[in-house]
Amino acid sequence: MKFLFLGMTIFFSITSLFSETLNEKKVAIMYSDQFLLHNTGKNHPERAERLSIVVNNLKNNNLLSPYLIWPTVREASKQEIKLVHTQDYIDLVEKEVNLLQKNSISYLSTGDTVISKKSNKVARTAVGAGLSGADAIMKGEVSSAFVLSRPPGHHASASKGMGFCIYNNIAIVARYLQKKYDIKRILIVDFDVHHGNGTQDIFYNDDSIFYFDIHQHPFYPQSGRPNETGSGKGKGFTLNIDLPRGAGDIELINAFTNKLKPAMDKFQPEFILVSAGFDSHQGDLLGQLNFTDVGYENVAIILNNIAKKYASDRELYILEGGYVAENISKSTEKIIGVLTKNMGD
Repeated sequence: MKFLFLGMTIFFSITSLFSETLNEKKVAIMYSDQFLLHNTGKNHPERAERLSIVVNNLKNNNLLSPYLIWPTVREASKQEIKLVHTQDYIDLVEKEVNLLQKNSISYLSTGDTVISKKSNKVARTAVGAGLSGADAIMKGEVSSAFVLSRPPGHHASASKGMGFCIYNNIAIVARYLQKKYDIKRILIVDFDVHHGNGTQDIFYNDDSIFYFDIHQHPFYPQSGRPNETGSGKGKGFTLNIDLPRGAGDIELINAFTNKLKPAMDKFQPEFILVSAGFDSHQGDLLGQLNFTDVGYENVAIILNNIAKKYASDRELYILEGGYVAENISKSTEKIIGVLTKNMGD
């Protein structure tokens, strides 16, 4: 009887360990059909189809499906948005959106950002998707998450929306992680073809957030030069890599290997956030870089290794730009494949 009890104990221990191992490889996909309701007009590149096609392809990916969960997302509160944005700006967005008629579109008065009747609610849900993903990771429900949301966020500063962006999704998640979970050091990586000027501006004086941005230059919004490294106590905590038109995977991987990795051995982040813009993919409608699915996969492996070494595997990706749905889809699946396989050196 003792041997039977011992055998059962060992069996359940192994089963529990196996179950925990599987859970560690689960990736949360943070998505809501709400994101399709942000109307940017018929010919605008940042349109709902770029997201719906990606989500449909991912749901029908039989190789990845067993490793994915699709949690419910929520709308961020005004107090959560105020972790980054000013009250005046939040009020401005609400006022200008509310003035719109049901099927009309306009532009935010602060910049080149299209808005429609449901844009504020959708943008707040995009922020909430990131917060929900962060909660799932911090509660140990998943090891990582990928937020498939729109509108994007990395051009939005504390008091200004621009470049298709209303609220700075990734910046709010960073402050949320610091406030709710007392995360001391966060790495934000941005590989969108456009420099994330809003994110840089928000954290430029901050030594608790390391901001790494690789992008095309010269290009919109014309910021992100290598001499922009932070100020005050944030000096040295911003690292910009600008690439000329036509640069590809070699330049991308070299930057992550030779610039980011050594910096992270010093900084030692406790959480990694990624502004995942796929307009740097070759053949994008707006970008002129030549990154490929394989390049993004290699970047994901490098970040995964950093996360395993310093951040307890905690990674959260948030979609930014990218205007060819098939490029977004293939690249996203490559990255999620790395996260589910827990690949490394």
